[in-house]
Amino acid sequence: MKRTADWAATGSSELFTGTRPFDAGSGSVPPLVLLTSPTEPAMTAPPLDPAPDERLMEVYRRAENPGDPLELRDLYLGRVEAELGRYSDRPEHAERWRSARLRRDVTPQDVLGSRATVRFVKELFNSYFRDDLYGRLAGSARVILSGGSVDEEAWGLPDVLKDALSYALYRDWYGYSDSRGREAARQAVAGYESARLGRPVYDERNVAITMGATFAISSVIDQIRLTRTGPQGPALCAIPNYPPLVESAARRGAVQLVPLTAHGGVSSLRPLIAALRPDTPFVLLQTAANPTGAVVPEAELAELIRAASPSTMILLDECHEWLGARDRLSPARAAANVVRFSSLSKNWSAPGLKVGWLVADEAFIDEYYEYASTTFGGPPSFFYTLVETLARMEAWLIGGVDRIGPGHLAEFEPTYGFRLAPLQAAYDNYRADRLDREATLTALRDTVTARLGLPHFTVTPAASSINLALSVAGHDDSYLAFRDLLRQTGVSVFPGILTFCLSGGIVRLSTSRRWHDLEPALRALADYRPRPPETDPRRRNDHR
Repeated sequence: MKRTADWAATGSSELFTGTRPFDAGSGSVPPLVLLTSPTEPAMTAPPLDPAPDERLMEVYRRAENPGDPLELRDLYLGRVEAELGRYSDRPEHAERWRSARLRRDVTPQDVLGSRATVRFVKELFNSYFRDDLYGRLAGSARVILSGGSVDEEAWGLPDVLKDALSYALYRDWYGYSDSRGREAARQAVAGYESARLGRPVYDERNVAITMGATFAISSVIDQIRLTRTGPQGPALCAIPNYPPLVESAARRGAVQLVPLTAHGGVSSLRPLIAALRPDTPFVLLQTAANPTGAVVPEAELAELIRAASPSTMILLDECHEWLGARDRLSPARAAANVVRFSSLSKNWSAPGLKVGWLVADEAFIDEYYEYASTTFGGPPSFFYTLVETLARMEAWLIGGVDRIGPGHLAEFEPTYGFRLAPLQAAYDNYRADRLDREATLTALRDTVTARLGLPHFTVTPAASSINLALSVAGHDDSYLAFRDLLRQTGVSVFPGILTFCLSGGIVRLSTSRRWHDLEPALRALADYRPRPPETDPRRRNDHR
C-alpha cells in the first residue's frame, strides 16, 4: 500500500503526521503458506574452496604474456567458446584458444599473487555485464537471477524512509555539509552501530556518512595508500570478494589474494591470519561472503584483529551481513585499526541511492575528513534525514523497543516538530515492514535452497544474505555453466569466477525475486540436464 504524508499536501512542518499502518498485502509475493520451504536448511554441502584449479592455471600456462589481463580474459573466454562447440557464436575466440600451446608451469600461488589476476577477473566481470548478459545474450535471458540485489519494486525502502526523503526535499535540506555528514545523522549511526555491538562504544566522532560502500572502501584504500605513512607490503584480500573493490586495492599497490573455504555456513579466517605480515598495510574482508552467504566466526575475527600489526588496517565489508542469525558481534570490531562499512544497497534495497557509512577510530575519521574534503567534498546532504531516521529506528529494533517514549522523541531535534503519536505510528510501520521483509526474503531463500536439491545441483545453504552458491554437475568451469544454463533454461546466473571463485562450476543466484519470476525459473532449472563440454582433437596438450 502506498502512503502519502499529510504534511506534503498541507504544508505542515511536521514529519510522519500522515503515516498509516503497514500493509503487506501488495500482491508481490504469495502467502508464505504457498512456499514449499522446510525449516532451517541443513548446512550439509561439501566445502567450497575458491582457490585456483588446474583449468584456470592452464590459461596462464598457455598465455603468451601471463601478465596481460586482457589476453587472459580472451583466452579464458576462448576456451568457453571452444567447449560450447556448435553452440558457440564467437568462433574467433574459440580458434584463439585452440591455437594456444602450453608455454610454462604455473602454481596456485603464482595466480593468487599476480596483479594480472585481479584485472583479469575485473575485465571478465565487465565483459559479462556489458558484452554478454546485457549485450548479445540479452534476448536469451527470460529470468535474471544474477542481479545480486533485492527486487526493489517488491521490497524497496520502507515508506517511512520515503517520507523522510520527501520531507528533506520539502524543507530544502540539500545544501553543503560537513565532509563526514550531518552531526545528527552521525550520532544516530553511532547509536545503531553501538547497539549492534551491544555496548556504547561509538559517538558521532567515529562515523562518516558515505556515498555507498564501494565508493567508501575505494576511498579508504586510497587514503591508506596515498596519505598514510606506514607498511607498504602486499595488501591481503580475502576471496571470494567483489572485483571492483579488489581492483581498487590492486591499483594502489601489491595485493595477495587469500582463499577462504566456506563450509557449514562459515568461512574460516585461518588462512588470512597465517598470511599476515608486519608490513601488511590493510586486509579487505567480507564478513558475510558473496556468493556463499558464509559468515566469519567472531572469535576468529577477534583473533585476526589481535594478530595484525596496529598499523595494519582491517577493512570489514559488512554489506551482506543480514538475513541470518548471528552471534553477538565481537567488541574487537571497535578496535582502533578496524574500519567497518555499511550501505543501503542490500539490507534496505536501495543500491541506486549510493548512500552508507563507515565507522572507525576517531583519529582515522579525522584523516578521512581531510581526504574527503580535499577529494570530493561531502556526501549528498539530501539523504541525512533518511539515514538518521533509519539508524534510530534500527537501534530501537535491536533494543526491543515497543512503545515510544519522551526519551526516544528527544533523540530527534525539535526542528522536526515530532509528536509522540505520529512517531509511534511511524515506528510501528517501519518495524512491521522490516520484520515482514526479513521473514519473506528468508522464506524465499530457503524455498529456493530446498527446490534446488536436485541430482545435478549442489547448493551451499546460506547463513546470511540473499545469494546462494550452486555447483553444477558436469561442469568444472563457472562461465561455461552460466552459458549452458542460460541456453537450456533461459535463467541467467552469475559465474563464480566473477567473485574470485577460481575453481569449479560454481554459480550464484539471487533469491530475492518475486514468486512469479522464481517459480518458473525453478521449474526450468529442475528440467536442466548438464551438457558436457565439447572435445576437440585439435586441442594441444603438450609443450610444443
